[in-house]
Amino acid sequence: MSDKIAFVFPGQGSQYVSMGKELYDHFFHLGDTVFEICGKITGLPIKKICFEGSIEELTSTDVLQPALTAVEIMIANIVMESGIKPDVLAGHSLGEYSALAISGILNMGDTFKLVKERGRLMEDECQITQGAMAAIIGLDMKTLNEMLADFSPKGVLVPANHNSPEQIIVTGEKKLLDEFIPLVKQKGAKAIPLKVSGAFHSQLMQGAKDKFASLLKNTAFYQPIFNFYSNVTGNNEKDPAKIRLLMAEQLISPVLWVKEVNSMKEFGVNIFIEIGPKQVLSNLIKKCNLPGDIRIYSIENLAGLEKCLKEIG
Repeated sequence: MSDKIAFVFPGQGSQYVSMGKELYDHFFHLGDTVFEICGKITGLPIKKICFEGSIEELTSTDVLQPALTAVEIMIANIVMESGIKPDVLAGHSLGEYSALAISGILNMGDTFKLVKERGRLMEDECQITQGAMAAIIGLDMKTLNEMLADFSPKGVLVPANHNSPEQIIVTGEKKLLDEFIPLVKQKGAKAIPLKVSGAFHSQLMQGAKDKFASLLKNTAFYQPIFNFYSNVTGNNEKDPAKIRLLMAEQLISPVLWVKEVNSMKEFGVNIFIEIGPKQVLSNLIKKCNLPGDIRIYSIENLAGLEKCLKEIG
């Protein structure tokens, strides 16, 4: 049986100014279409912000979400135009929207409408709630859940992302996280506060979820062209109606990335291609210690594309 290929798309935190520019300069006929649609939907000069803006402007949640999605969709189109087609698509948090667009579950216009509103609603919710997040390194999920159980009567503090066997993101009320971090260090593990504006993937995003669900109801979701794996279930999801519900749940649910990666491997994926800036997902997949011959590529520039084409194209 031939190897199956997965395109995986990173989420918020992987951005940098000039992301995607080198590939755009070589394939502008593909990039212009994406940026034009994104600009019309958002009313923002997305291409200029991505390539020439300040990191402060780019990192604002309501700007970043459509900007990163546009770059990832552009790169995926370039890779497919160059001859590499995926069998499987998955994204990490925001990155799921790039996967939805490439899979055909959403059309491109609706993709940008949703990420624009998702970013705005999340930013609004961050102003209301005092949330924070931290990466916990060196504790397994069982131990972490046992520790978090003591905080449950006090308020919201829960796992957000199961990124790898050794890295779990915790999200919730800032005052509780400030109490929790010293306890993690007492266990001999690391706790690294994240530079985010709120407690994403927790109940503190419930207000955003409720409003976003209303928007999703009026958005057309189609049958996937490629296999699509969900952050919420960690499984291959094929029913458009269920996927619509999952995209609302995603705002308050943990990202089950370890389960997702293992599910893709069980499906037959041996080649993972990260589509987008930096190599966050590539590094997390390596730490999942998957069995067999696993090849991992990252395409954020021309060198990454050429390496991928040479070895598997």
